Amino acid sequence: MTSQDKSGDTHHEHHSKAAEHHKHAAKHHEEAAKHLKNNDASKGAHHAHLATGHGHHAEEHAREAGKRFSDEHGEKSSSDKQGK
Repeated sequence: MTSQDKSGDTHHEHHSKAAEHHKHAAKHHEEAAKHLKNNDASKGAHHAHLATGHGHHAEEHAREAGKRFSDEHGEKSSSDKQGK
């Protein structure tokens, strides 16, 4: 079995994508805080929502990176060990 999924992403590529999503989430959290501080709840909520979405994408890529690592090294990923 290879370390690539259908999209061709390897273990390290998934980690890179997770890091990018974390960066985007952090920027949106900062924007949300700025807008909330300025009493603009609508824009604050919008950026908080975007931050949450990027956080979910980061989690997905981190989980997939673990699966790719397991495929490469013949180990169960932590999510597999936990029965997820």
